[in-house]
Amino acid sequence: MKICVISNKGSVVGGGYSNRTRATKFNPTGKVRKYPNLQKKRIFVPELGKSVIVEASTTGFRTMKKNGIYSTLKKAGLVK
Repeated sequence: MKICVISNKGSVVGGGYSNRTRATKFNPTGKVRKYPNLQKKRIFVPELGKSVIVEASTTGFRTMKKNGIYSTLKKAGLVK
C-alpha cells in the first residue's frame, strides 16, 4: 500500500477539470487517484549505530530533518 509511515499520507481521489469543461458545464474527465510522493531511502541513525531503510513521502523526510531522525522514527513505531 502506498502510505507514508511518518506523515500517514495516503492516496486521494481528484479529478482533471479543464477550462473547456467549465465553459460547457460537462464533465467527461472522470476521477483520478493521486498518490503521495513516496521515496525509499537508507538512513543512518546515530543513536542506534546502524542504518534503517525507510519508505516515506518527501514531506516525511522533511519532518525527520526538522524534528530529528531517531525521535521521528520512534514516534512512527519503526524504531524501539
